[in-house]
Amino acid sequence: MPSLSSWKDGLLLKIVNVIAYFLFLGSNIYTVAGPRDIYLSGKETYITPAPWAFLIWSLIHLLLLGTIIYQFFEGGKRVIVDGISWRLPLLAVLNAIYVNLWSSHYYIVAFVFSLFVSSLVSHIYYIVKKFHEPQDTADKLFVHIPFSLYHGWTTVLVVLTAFEAFGNNAYKEHAGIWTKVFVFLALFFLEATAAAYAFSSAEGDLPAGIAVAWSLWAIFAHQRSSSFVHWSALAFSILALVWVVKALVGYFNKVRRGDGISLDEERAPLIGS
Repeated sequence: MPSLSSWKDGLLLKIVNVIAYFLFLGSNIYTVAGPRDIYLSGKETYITPAPWAFLIWSLIHLLLLGTIIYQFFEGGKRVIVDGISWRLPLLAVLNAIYVNLWSSHYYIVAFVFSLFVSSLVSHIYYIVKKFHEPQDTADKLFVHIPFSLYHGWTTVLVVLTAFEAFGNNAYKEHAGIWTKVFVFLALFFLEATAAAYAFSSAEGDLPAGIAVAWSLWAIFAHQRSSSFVHWSALAFSILALVWVVKALVGYFNKVRRGDGISLDEERAPLIGS
């Protein structure tokens, strides 16, 4: 159980985090799980994934609920309150704005906010990976995994929203040569991102790689109107899966060596924001 002092330290920010989670991230849950089927009523592009791709939101939100609870413990307070600090409630606000703009089909403005969200998640991701070595399972489960998933997923969202803002409507326009080129480059970028996660350390970043690979397979499953896009997505999905397997092997090798859950010896514990 958390000590009395750990409850009091940073209490204002802890309360704000709780409010932000239920007020703003809670609104996200309603938006994606509400009475409107937003995944079937939005703009269909040549990179739109199958609706099940967005189930990753549910996993991220569930893990972040654990993050909000974990902040009241000493280990969680050190990284969430002292390290991530006010960036977490700001992320909740920006994320809610993005999701609501996107679900209302204001795609250009939503794309701008997707960049804001992605930039802030990247900053948090850097803080967590660079300065906080996970000390136990709770650190891994409620800090490292959710923000790794978040980082990979927001990278995908920037690409998806860019095509919704500026790309052709797949229901109305045929996939021309330039559409195919840009789709191919986008798929290549996502696959390369999965590779970068796999080689980011000896064991790689498995959750972030899974988020990207999951999205690529969803794109492959959904894209049927263009055989070029369909089979290109399959090729890049297979490559992304290879990088996920590489990260998985690296993780199990680390466990077998008895390295515990540390990321590497050069990373020091978080001592401040």
